[in-house]
Amino acid sequence: MLAAKWIFRIAGIYGLLVITPLFFADTSQMAQPVYYLGFAGIAFVFQILFLVISTDPVRYRPIMPVCVLEKLSTLPFIYLYLVGRGDEQFFFGGIADQVLAIAFIVAFLMTPKRDVA
Repeated sequence: MLAAKWIFRIAGIYGLLVITPLFFADTSQMAQPVYYLGFAGIAFVFQILFLVISTDPVRYRPIMPVCVLEKLSTLPFIYLYLVGRGDEQFFFGGIADQVLAIAFIVAFLMTPKRDVA
């Protein structure tokens, strides 16, 4: 359970450090900045969720699979880069998220189910 705490805590802190600057990017040249900022907003909220899970992984174990799905949502970044339509920055961010998805799966499997009394 200690490993799950640290996995989610590190993911949350890392995510906040990476996501927060997105809110200060120049969106004036974007055709649809609402999509960019919407992505950043949802991603930011999930980082907070990771920090909440880190406080009590056993209690929040049922939400861990949803966190895996959030990390898998960056697979298109990798695909777009591989077909020549994506940015290198997003590619490496996508790779980092896939590593975290695996770590979240490991945390889920290591965390015992909550006893219901």
